[in-house]
Amino acid sequence: MSSSTTTALSRQPLAQVLKNVEDPRDRRGVRHSLFAVLSLAVTGVLAGCRSLTAIWEHTTDLTAADLEALGLEAGQALPSESTIRRVLQDLDPTDLNAHLRSWYCTRTGTIEGRTVIAVDGKTVRGARLGQASAPHLLAALDQATGVVLTQMRVADKSNEIPALRELLEPLDLGGAVVSADAMHTQTGTAQWIVGRGGHYVFTVKNNQPGVRRTLKRLPWKDVPSVSSVDSSRGRRVRRTVKAAWAPAWVDFPEAAQVLQVRRTRTTRNRKSPGKNGKAKRTTVEVVYLVCSLPMEQAQPEQVAAWVQGHWGIENRLHVGP
Repeated sequence: MSSSTTTALSRQPLAQVLKNVEDPRDRRGVRHSLFAVLSLAVTGVLAGCRSLTAIWEHTTDLTAADLEALGLEAGQALPSESTIRRVLQDLDPTDLNAHLRSWYCTRTGTIEGRTVIAVDGKTVRGARLGQASAPHLLAALDQATGVVLTQMRVADKSNEIPALRELLEPLDLGGAVVSADAMHTQTGTAQWIVGRGGHYVFTVKNNQPGVRRTLKRLPWKDVPSVSSVDSSRGRRVRRTVKAAWAPAWVDFPEAAQVLQVRRTRTTRNRKSPGKNGKAKRTTVEVVYLVCSLPMEQAQPEQVAAWVQGHWGIENRLHVGP
């Protein structure tokens, strides 16, 4: 996407973007514009509606001024729930996604001056029909804003690994950081991202047993650490981060640093009273990371924050049926 196109899109309100979506309906007998139906659907979702019926019920609570701003003329009857359903079902999802994706990309935020894109998947169990498997979606989210930049359905006989490239293909990755879970810790994926001008931060788990085992054996006790404590939500979590230059044997394209993140979580177990009636329970988790940005461009605590932000995005994405 050229800079001039991006600048022009950034000046457009979402309403204008919705007006540019192609209407697949026959013009004869159309009582409500596509813009009006899409606007009602968008405002309903923004208001927390989780179903088409809820979206319709939300429209009945809008004022006349609200409805007019959303494309309905004064006194015009509201579209029924079945009308909203038919219109959304008939839309070309590729066309709609292309318009929204281009606009969303102008609304991304930055973290320490960089766009950070979290890639994560979710199985939509509530959308399963009959004996067919529930659709599995792969989404790319802007970590700074939580906005879904683009998403796609993973083919039933495939998996997320090859789908990641197709998902990110339309996005400008120049200078951006891509975070993904351990499934995507693949040399081919890393090569593709850096080839597009981007950077990656990957978690190394048991799907890369050799790499994880060797990372674990590094002399971490001799590496300086940075610690932080989070005491929110009724538990105390200490995160200790250590970083070292990536050894030559780390077979990941452009790998610049490897990190160890130790999380010590302390919670109060109300079911097992101890001193003062509340027993403490402590768990320790150690994960290893590979990052393509050198330490002078991404300090260890910043890389760890990107990973922590990724987990936060996962939790937000996975809310729902």
